Amino acid sequence: MTHFPSQVYATRLLKAQQLATAAGTPLVITPGPDLAYLTGIVSESFERLTALVVTDSGFGLVVPRLELAILKDSAVPGLGAAGVELAVLDWVDGDDAYALVLDLLAGASTVAVADALPALHLVPLLDRGLKVHLATDVLRRLRMVKDPAELDELRAAGAAIDRVHARVPQILRAGRTEREVADDIAAAIVEEGHTEAAFVIVGSGPHGADPHHEVSDRVIEAGDVVVVDIGGPLASGYNSDCTRTYALGEPAPEIAEQYALLERAQRASVEAVRPGVTAEAIDAAGRDVLAAAGLGEFFLHRTGHGIGLSVHEEPYIVAGNDLPVQAGMAFSIEPGIYFSGRWGARIEDIVIVTEEGCEPVNTRSHGLTIL
Repeated sequence: MTHFPSQVYATRLLKAQQLATAAGTPLVITPGPDLAYLTGIVSESFERLTALVVTDSGFGLVVPRLELAILKDSAVPGLGAAGVELAVLDWVDGDDAYALVLDLLAGASTVAVADALPALHLVPLLDRGLKVHLATDVLRRLRMVKDPAELDELRAAGAAIDRVHARVPQILRAGRTEREVADDIAAAIVEEGHTEAAFVIVGSGPHGADPHHEVSDRVIEAGDVVVVDIGGPLASGYNSDCTRTYALGEPAPEIAEQYALLERAQRASVEAVRPGVTAEAIDAAGRDVLAAAGLGEFFLHRTGHGIGLSVHEEPYIVAGNDLPVQAGMAFSIEPGIYFSGRWGARIEDIVIVTEEGCEPVNTRSHGLTIL
C-alpha cells in the first residue's frame, strides 16, 4: 500500500485523540482499515498482538519485534517530524503484550476498541479487568468525511473501474460461462490499475435476480440480461465499486421499460444528494420512483454504502438512517430490481458530496448496454 505524507496521518491521529478525549475513552486499534487510516500500517491480526493505543496524553504502538518491518512501509517513521510522538513498544514471544497495552492506558478502566479487534485479543483485555465498548462512533466520524487526498484516490479508482466496464463488451458474449467472463474481467481490473479484483459479480439471466450472486458455470445465452458488479483497491488501498447491466440482444419491451424506471430511480437518488439531506431521504428518493411504478417490492436492499479503505463502510444510505450527509462523504447509489427466476438489474455509481450537490466518480453510461 502506498501512503500519503506523514502529516496527513499526524492530523488524523490528533483528531482521533480529540474525539477520544471528548468521549472520555482511550482507543485500542488493531490491524484493519482503521489502523491503516490512522498510521498507514497494513497488516493482519495474527496470534501476536499489534495494537495502537490512543489516550489523552499520547500515542503508543505495541508490535511484535518480528513484525517491526511493517513500520518501514507506513507513515510511522515520519510522524515525529510531523508533530506526533508515537512510542513503539516491541515485544518478543514470552512477553506479556497485553500488559504493555495496560501500561499505555495508564490506569484507564474503560477502552473503546476497533470493530476489527478479534476475540483472540479482546478476551485477554477483558480478563485484565478492562471494560470494553466499540469505537465505532469515534472512528466513523473520522472516516466518513474524506480529505482531499482520499477523494482524489476515489476519483482515480472510479476512472479505473470505468475503463474496465468499457472493456466488458469485448469479454461478455453468449456461449461463455459466467466464470470465464469473470476471470477475464478480474484480469482487466488489475490491468487497469487495481492491485487485485476484490469482487466480480457476473449474474446472467435468472442469476441476475440474486443481488450477491458471484459466478457459476452457467453458460450465458443470447437474450440474457447480465448484471456486472465489480471493484477493487488501488495501491493506496482506496476502492472502486461500480455496477452496470448488459443485454445480449435487444431486450423485450417490458424489460426495457422497467430498466428505464430503474434509471429514473437511480437519477432521483443522485439528484437528492446535497449537504444536509439525510441518508434515508436519499434512499427514499429513488425507492419512491420504483414504488410508484409498482416495482417497490423488487428493490431488495439499501440504496448505498460508504466507500474508502473498505468497500462497505459508513454512511449507509438506508431507511431509518437520519444522518445528514456532509461535503466530503463518498458513497454508492445503487438501486436494483430483481425478478426471481427471470432477470435482474442494478445501476451503481459512487458519488462524492460537494457543497452544491454531488460529483459522480463513475462517468461511463449506465443505460442498458445492448451487445
